[in-house]
Amino acid sequence: MRITDLLDKKSVKLDAAPSNKQETLDMAVELMGKSGKIKDIEAYRKLVYAREEESTTGVGEGIAIPHGKGNCVSRPGLAAMVIRNGVDFEALDDEPVNILFLIAAPDTEDNVHLDVLSKLSMMLMDEDFRNSLINAGSVDEFLSIIDQADEERKSVDESLADTSLSDGGDDVIKVVAVTSCPTGIAHTYMAAEGLEKAASKAGIKIKIETRGSTGAKNVLTEDDIEAADCVVVTADSKVPMSRFKGKKLIARKVADGINKADEIMDIVKSGKASVYNGDDAAEENENAAEGGGVAHKIYTWLMSGVSHMLPFVIGGGILTALAFLIDTIAGYGATGGGDFGSITPLAALLKYIGGLAMGLMVPVLAGYIAYAIADRPGLAVGFVGGILASNGNPLLEKFTFTSSKLADGSGLGGFSKFITRYAFVNKNGGNTVSGFLGGIVAGFLAGFIILLLQRICRKLPQVMDGLKPTLIYPLVGVFLEGIIMVFVLNPLVGLANTGLSDMLTALSKAGMLTLLGLILGAMMAIDMGGPINKAAYVYGMGVLTTAAGYLDSGMSSSDPKVQACYIAMAAIMVGGMVPPVGIALACFFFPKKFTKAERGSAVSNIVMGASFITEGAIPFAAADPLHVIPCTMVGAGVAGFLSALFNCTLMAPHGGIFVFATVGNPLLYILSWVIGSAITCIMLGVIKKPIQNI
Repeated sequence: MRITDLLDKKSVKLDAAPSNKQETLDMAVELMGKSGKIKDIEAYRKLVYAREEESTTGVGEGIAIPHGKGNCVSRPGLAAMVIRNGVDFEALDDEPVNILFLIAAPDTEDNVHLDVLSKLSMMLMDEDFRNSLINAGSVDEFLSIIDQADEERKSVDESLADTSLSDGGDDVIKVVAVTSCPTGIAHTYMAAEGLEKAASKAGIKIKIETRGSTGAKNVLTEDDIEAADCVVVTADSKVPMSRFKGKKLIARKVADGINKADEIMDIVKSGKASVYNGDDAAEENENAAEGGGVAHKIYTWLMSGVSHMLPFVIGGGILTALAFLIDTIAGYGATGGGDFGSITPLAALLKYIGGLAMGLMVPVLAGYIAYAIADRPGLAVGFVGGILASNGNPLLEKFTFTSSKLADGSGLGGFSKFITRYAFVNKNGGNTVSGFLGGIVAGFLAGFIILLLQRICRKLPQVMDGLKPTLIYPLVGVFLEGIIMVFVLNPLVGLANTGLSDMLTALSKAGMLTLLGLILGAMMAIDMGGPINKAAYVYGMGVLTTAAGYLDSGMSSSDPKVQACYIAMAAIMVGGMVPPVGIALACFFFPKKFTKAERGSAVSNIVMGASFITEGAIPFAAADPLHVIPCTMVGAGVAGFLSALFNCTLMAPHGGIFVFATVGNPLLYILSWVIGSAITCIMLGVIKKPIQNI
């Protein structure tokens, strides 16, 4: 298939003058629509924008190649625009875009469009070709220029095969290179073309392996790597690195292969590239940060944990919600009490399975943050840190030295007393579960512990290389991670929880119920299942127990003291129901603020929010805590405040909409929930940055 086979004359515009990126994309989509290859233009527009949200398709050198693939496309097509005065497209090199090709592909297994796009990408690296297109006097001339270049240009496979180390004398510098990007289309091949041209200009022989959407091409052999004087990796995604151990290596982001290839070849010629030692994950993971800055690296590491955690939250959360639904259908919604959700056998089974799945979310979050930072050695250490964050410090009463004596009756020494006092927790000694916020800290801590160990172990004899990943890193890493979590992070959480509990009790005794509702609602939305959330929920469980005691002593359910307990529990539950629903609404109304994966979980978040499973909001909060948490906290706080103001009451400890039969003033309770969710949604739309700018 030739490139011009995909281009319809009606879809080429040579005098475009859009004022911004959005107008540019809209204009290109309308051009594509004129080709008759789009069945649903609005659906296709959404696909193009969704792809743009993942990362900019402005690849540099004045070029943009946006694209969309879906069932709304009847057959593959291209649209083209020449923008002579340029337009700001948020390109990788921050330069204006002068020429744009938009691609449309049907959602089929036929990936011919990828081969065409790859070839077009490499052709566009030729400045003379670009200038000819920009200066074309007519659409026919424009198509003729492309057709002639397409005829003269070899296929991608043939072009890559020409990058070879053969026929290079001993006095010629030889380089092997790998290019890769997350989508594996334009950037991958443009970087390959950029490196090949820069190497040719510098008199360097080069062989380039591309790792694109159609798999690895022109794969480097052991002989290639052995013969090479230097290795160049320009990639924004993981590539196999162990094969380069002992070679001089330059690791850059893929955009540098496109825009800074000459600079890279200058480093190769200078001989100043560092030797890759095979276990320094920091070097390997520099490739994963597309933006290259510290903030973007942190975001990338964090998103690694969030993306792996998301299935556990969704799967476990919905199974738990089904458990409450089954007990409600069975008639136990108003009478189940603390056992609600596990009264019938099927409900109990689903809640057990769902609970185990959700119990894994913090360890997985921490483990894969550490993995993103330090590769495989960080995984085990991160998992352990996450487990400690989600379970807290060990409970002292489980051990024989609870009475400060050993099994033989001898007393504990000074060091043992220190450990007993600070590493363990009494039954009523406060909560040391640090939750998902603790899991984030644990993940970063684990990753950097491994990086430190790798740096320290560089000086060890080579004979010990096999012991590093199998003994030194896991043993020392898990020990250091555990000590810091148990002695520092988790106890700090316990102190905070004790103070929170005392404050809530004081407010209740003072009769400040609306303020109490505001604070309880906000607490439910700060860490979504973490220690602050749990402190509020445990307080609610406590006041329900207190209310039961009042009733047993002869008080009526209408007594102000009993009502105060039920008002507090109502504020807690409505506050916990706001974050997932508010975020889900924001996904619908402000889609550009969220990734495709986040938008895909919106419906499941509504289900979890309606079921009082606040944890559905965790992936969003973990990915962008500085913007998401304030929005959820304000919305939930307002919902709790309104619930208390309306004197809404709740006698059940869990269940969401499935226990609304036990709610006093249910319509006003629903109104409080809706208002709080709407506030969170609107605040996210205003405060949260568009995802492509993060």
